[in-house]
Amino acid sequence: MMRLHFRLAPMVLTAMLAAAAPFAASASPAKDALQQAIDSPSRTPEFRARDVYRHPAQTLKFFGLRPDQTVVEIWPSSGWYTEILAPYLRDKGKYYAAGSAASLPDASEGTRKSVAAFQQKLDADPARYSAVTVTEFRPPQRTAICPPGTADLVLSFRNVHNWIDGGYEQEAFNAFYTALKPGGVLGVVEHRAKPYTTLEQTKKSGYVDEAYIKTLAANAGFRFVAESPVNNNPKDTKDYAEGVWTLPPTLTLGDKDKAKYLAIGESDRMTLKFVKP
Repeated sequence: MMRLHFRLAPMVLTAMLAAAAPFAASASPAKDALQQAIDSPSRTPEFRARDVYRHPAQTLKFFGLRPDQTVVEIWPSSGWYTEILAPYLRDKGKYYAAGSAASLPDASEGTRKSVAAFQQKLDADPARYSAVTVTEFRPPQRTAICPPGTADLVLSFRNVHNWIDGGYEQEAFNAFYTALKPGGVLGVVEHRAKPYTTLEQTKKSGYVDEAYIKTLAANAGFRFVAESPVNNNPKDTKDYAEGVWTLPPTLTLGDKDKAKYLAIGESDRMTLKFVKP
């Protein structure tokens, strides 16, 4: 009996492992819907290559993104985040793309072309983008980015320096406050300046003083919640003659010292979360 016991032991062990295999496989957590959207082969390859700098999963989760939310992205440009947010929100949520105001009489030709290209992108892929609602944003003429008090989340990625250049940064934050419902979140990612950088320096460099952004938000009525280090880059010295555009992805200087700037990577960026009380 003892010999028989030892001969059967490997067989019993094999059977036990085989029976356990399906449970081991099912115990592995499935990839969540956000990560599926980020990993989608439908995304533009050049966009996906920048994930290492923009950290979309960590950034959006920090802002509290959920698939059933109403989300407004400010100035989506060529649609880097649109390619993630629109499919993710399509079934249960709502995505507003508040683009540049091409309809204004003083809109530049570059603005008109950019907005037209974005619309063509949406029209070319209705399976992913037919549920997108396009609105316009440029204070003071265009601030109705969505019905007032309906947004769960308003997102801005690297835009504040442009509003400072246009002289309507406070109006911008006021508009976001109006768009959000009570308890709604404003998420801001922006090139972080050295402390005490002036507005004139910001206009030249593209880097914004973090304290100034917090002041703009507070003036609009927001409460600062938290900051994430996910988009920090300590290699960024912020002292380039051509400002932040010296770094990738713009690389304004072309091939001049290109390897140096590629080694630095994209800019040091603050990632700030505010809430509407």
